[in-house]
Amino acid sequence: MTDRTHVSTGAVLACGALILAISLGIRHGFGLFLQPMSMDNGWGREVFSFAIAIQNILWGAAQPFTGMLADRYGAGRTILVGAILYVAGLMLMAVSSTPGMLTLSAGFLIGFGLAGTTFSIVFGAISRALPPAKRSMGMGIAGAVGSFGQFIMLPGAMTLISGFGWAVALVALGVVGALMVPLSTALFERNAVQRQPTDIPIRAALDEAFRHRGFWLLGFGYFVCGFQITFIGVHLPAFLVDRGLPATAGMTVLALIGLFNIAGSFLAGYLGGRFPKPALLAIVYAARGVAIAAFAFGLPITATSAYTFGIAMGFLWLATVPLTNGVVATVFGVRNMAMIGGVVFFFHQAGAFLGGWLGGYLYDRTGSYELVWMMCIGLSVMATALNVPIKERPVARLQGVAT
Repeated sequence: MTDRTHVSTGAVLACGALILAISLGIRHGFGLFLQPMSMDNGWGREVFSFAIAIQNILWGAAQPFTGMLADRYGAGRTILVGAILYVAGLMLMAVSSTPGMLTLSAGFLIGFGLAGTTFSIVFGAISRALPPAKRSMGMGIAGAVGSFGQFIMLPGAMTLISGFGWAVALVALGVVGALMVPLSTALFERNAVQRQPTDIPIRAALDEAFRHRGFWLLGFGYFVCGFQITFIGVHLPAFLVDRGLPATAGMTVLALIGLFNIAGSFLAGYLGGRFPKPALLAIVYAARGVAIAAFAFGLPITATSAYTFGIAMGFLWLATVPLTNGVVATVFGVRNMAMIGGVVFFFHQAGAFLGGWLGGYLYDRTGSYELVWMMCIGLSVMATALNVPIKERPVARLQGVAT
């Protein structure tokens, strides 16, 4: 187990959850900046969409490496560096006046910052701090607090944009993001994980995962999650404005997603400790497909239907995260969890890249988001089918061993 004589398990869970609340809360509001930044700088929507797409793919590409560092040297150090990059990206984004500056700030710096301050890193530390029976619940609690950050930060960001402009809003978010620096000290692990007889080298751990059928099924399912939530998070506010609703409607929907995701994440963590997680993942993806189809094609686009969609998606938004990471911990153990979870998360971010970028690309060329909504529905069907055959069983090396 981890050497945690200097900090309590409760402090690890509390500070890790607050880090998620800040990191994810700031990121959740980026869709509010698409229209004002694009209009003020004379950009098409693809410019902002591309920067966010770069952010997501770099976040995913860097995650296995930041996870490996966190597994070996402790999560706190990784979070500290990630927080500094995140804040630097927000401050530079506030003065971005060219597509290149936006890609560097919102894309590269914030992308690398997110890789050091989000799920795989925080959940790895929590998994090492908690016994196996409490891991799923612990990750659910942390995910719920992260969702609360998404809820409370959106109205603040919208108020700042409306009252002072998008540049001031980004600087203010940068100040909030700096709070992750002192919070990271609670996750400074000494001897991140003591070696166990079942431990294997990094290369062998990756080979073991890559040979496991469930790893690929889990990853491709997670691709769908990234595609859907990034497209919705970035483009839904603009989509609603296009349909004649006020800008506050998009903010309200995203806030509702964050609010009801508190319950969704907690419930997913709770149920994940009692029922097979792959089956729960299949249910989540299927329910997403139904909700998206009803909203985009089944109902008139009104404030009521938009808010209802936000509530439904909120329950499903990050419910995949504690379940997916819980499967990784069960199957492959916690020694290399942040690294292997980071590789799985890369699939998520590959989907996020396509969801964020394709939304702007296809809108600029067709004047509509219809094709992307259809893709979201089809991908839900695919993810549902992929998760059903996953077996939540430890690899042979870990069978009969408490991890």
